[in-house]
Amino acid sequence: MSKTGKVIQSTGKWYKVSSDGEIIDCRIPGKFRLLDIGDTNPVAVGDSVSLTVGDDGKGMINEIHQRKNYIPRKATRSGRDEQILVSNIDRAWVVQSIKMPTLKRGFIDRFLVACEAYEIPAGVIINKIDLLKKGKQAEIDSIEETYTSIGYPVLRTSIEDPGTIKTLKEETKDKTSVLIGHSGVGKTSLINCLDPDIDLTVGDISAYSEKGRHTTTYARLLELEYGGFIVDTPGIKEFGLVNIEPYELSLFFPEMREPRQYCKFNNCTHSHEPKCGVIEAYERGEIDPERYNSYLNILEGLDEGRIW
Repeated sequence: MSKTGKVIQSTGKWYKVSSDGEIIDCRIPGKFRLLDIGDTNPVAVGDSVSLTVGDDGKGMINEIHQRKNYIPRKATRSGRDEQILVSNIDRAWVVQSIKMPTLKRGFIDRFLVACEAYEIPAGVIINKIDLLKKGKQAEIDSIEETYTSIGYPVLRTSIEDPGTIKTLKEETKDKTSVLIGHSGVGKTSLINCLDPDIDLTVGDISAYSEKGRHTTTYARLLELEYGGFIVDTPGIKEFGLVNIEPYELSLFFPEMREPRQYCKFNNCTHSHEPKCGVIEAYERGEIDPERYNSYLNILEGLDEGRIW
């Protein structure tokens, strides 16, 4: 029997596909894995697919429909180039926490570059604001101002503050959203607050390292009772960029697009060249120093083929 459906879970060899209100366990034919497409996972959560269902109730995915978009990262344990984290989403949220683990600006910026490159609307969630101390308030205010000024929505959230959860509900209602971040930043806890019926397992935090322990081991597309879908993803330690050349990196920093037009050299890297519009804008205080440092770090990593 032929059907169409949406991939809601991937565990490597098996995929769960939602089709006409039924969840079907599916596999993929060997030809998908043999295709030279540079992906470690040829089928991703969020994909629309065609499948055939056998007499045993198991399915075989035989076609992946064209993706609206997808988020890739450099594969860390494979000779192939990229791993697709999720596809066909309306907004991607990079989640960072005030502490346990600490907020990492570099991770945010690499993720936002990937979203810019693949034309995915993105935003920033600063979680665990109940742990924010007065002395750190100005720092978080500055971070929020930096990202909102260049077009990214920033949400402050805490499972201890129902008002912040209400705002997140409004942002995710009737959309397909994904939360991505390190282990322990609170992605799963936020999803449980958005829809308690989902009831995902939440891990604890190591008191020694202040790092989260993995509880989500594979991406899952979850339907929200108030409308829409959300993808719970495993904690990510590294986020390596793929298919981005050093000369085009500044195109994916919104604040650099206008000043880069005033560079003297067409192949300007905005790192050391004379009469560089981006460097001049930075020196005038029009580009946030942390963002510019992130740009330089990413540029160096692209030149070296680094996986962060």
